[in-house]
Amino acid sequence: MSISIDRRQFLMGSTALLAAAAAGVGPAMSQETRMRLIFWGGQARADRTYGVTDLYTKASPGTTFDGEFLAFADYWPKLATQTAGGNSPDVIQMDYRYIVEYAKRNAIAPLDEFIGNGLNLDDFDKDQLDGGKVDGKLYGISLGANSTAIMVNTTAFEEAGIELPTRDLSYADLPAMAEKWNSSNKRAGMKLWSDYSGGEPGLENWLRQQGKALYTADGLAGFTAEDITAWFQLWADLRAADVIVSPDDQALDATDAIENTMITLGKAPVTYANSNQLIAFQAVNKDKLTMTNYPRIKAGSGGGHYRKPSMFFSLGASSKQQAEGAKFIDYFISNPDAATILGVERGIPCKSSTRDAIKPSLDEQSLVALNFVSNLGDLLGALPPSPPSNAGEVGVALKTKSQEVAFGQQSPQDAGPAFFAQATEILARAKK
Repeated sequence: MSISIDRRQFLMGSTALLAAAAAGVGPAMSQETRMRLIFWGGQARADRTYGVTDLYTKASPGTTFDGEFLAFADYWPKLATQTAGGNSPDVIQMDYRYIVEYAKRNAIAPLDEFIGNGLNLDDFDKDQLDGGKVDGKLYGISLGANSTAIMVNTTAFEEAGIELPTRDLSYADLPAMAEKWNSSNKRAGMKLWSDYSGGEPGLENWLRQQGKALYTADGLAGFTAEDITAWFQLWADLRAADVIVSPDDQALDATDAIENTMITLGKAPVTYANSNQLIAFQAVNKDKLTMTNYPRIKAGSGGGHYRKPSMFFSLGASSKQQAEGAKFIDYFISNPDAATILGVERGIPCKSSTRDAIKPSLDEQSLVALNFVSNLGDLLGALPPSPPSNAGEVGVALKTKSQEVAFGQQSPQDAGPAFFAQATEILARAKK
């Protein structure tokens, strides 16, 4: 969705405007700064974002914005087209998965020259700052720290008289929990768990708990064919134990939109997500939600989670207004009034001063998100390297292969090596 974010009221009609131009006012008006801003997300995020742009235009007379927001799946094709055609927006919301790709093809601009010159990063979390760097240069300012999480429908669990998933829950515990759920659940057709066999973040978390990785620092696969076979087998076993939703139901969640997740569609009381999404999930769910961590691979295992930059703001490489764009980013991450509007919808603020400013104003669920990310404990591991440029293609291949297993078109033993070969080829191609 596109919108022109210009709240100023022009008080002059066309006749007065012509008179003003004749009097010499015209050149001053030509100095207006108009910036294009693009981001993904739903209406709730858009409302918060545009609330901040309103504040900024009041603080910076003469500056206006043209804003555009899209669903995640629609966002990247459009942004790729714009940047490839030299028609880059001035301020771009960027993802950790794609920042390397966009930086290496010079689609976004380095920000280093603006540090201390419009962009104040003095009390910015180092891990979040490092997350926006590519080859030693800063290409993105993290808009919030978050972690992977599962969204939990507390109302559905309470109706069934079953204890909520806890931070100690393991994948091995799910069949017994599902047996209780299937006999006590009050909602017809609702299974205990979403099928996340095609979810790259779930696979990464599972690998990290074993001391492995999804990608190595040099952009290669950090897993083996045997690992992927075991991953597909894990979900095949959960499917056979009647723990997870049917392949047909899971296929409804094809666009990464919150509205299509199993929890929102009423297919399961648990779905995989990110900690900063609790507010957005609650906005489209009538039942009360909470969140906790991904399951452990076994009792006592940890280290699968990490504090990931939820998203960045970057500057378009073809933008003619990069200095003004850097000032806007600084305002977005630093101004207390802006921070209060934004809350933790994009993640936990990365500046300590901003966190202190918003904490008194946070509602119950925002505090849940803040406390979750701040208290991961033994679940927390180091931030992995930025994904390689073709990581998005690997993620699509994983989802496709997982569906083939779910629908019985391939066994885990055949799908594991097949996906590994495909992923290896994709990553090798990125090196050429």
